Amino acid sequence: MTASMAPRRLPRGTRKDPVSLGYAVERKNKQRWEQIAKNCGVSSAALFDVMVETVELDANGRPVWFPDTEGLPIDTA
Repeated sequence: MTASMAPRRLPRGTRKDPVSLGYAVERKNKQRWEQIAKNCGVSSAALFDVMVETVELDANGRPVWFPDTEGLPIDTA
């Protein structure tokens, strides 16, 4: 990746209260997230911040696209 293709990051010191996300996620989803961020020309962290700040919520504070069920169909085996 050349300098002109590097993901845009926030200027150093502009975050007010930075924390590191310590979530374990599926590798394929992390890689997909990184590709989406690359497609947008931003870092993965910047994409996360934009998504959280702009996600449309329903009256219950849930994303409007979230399945209307008791939980996600996650395989626990």
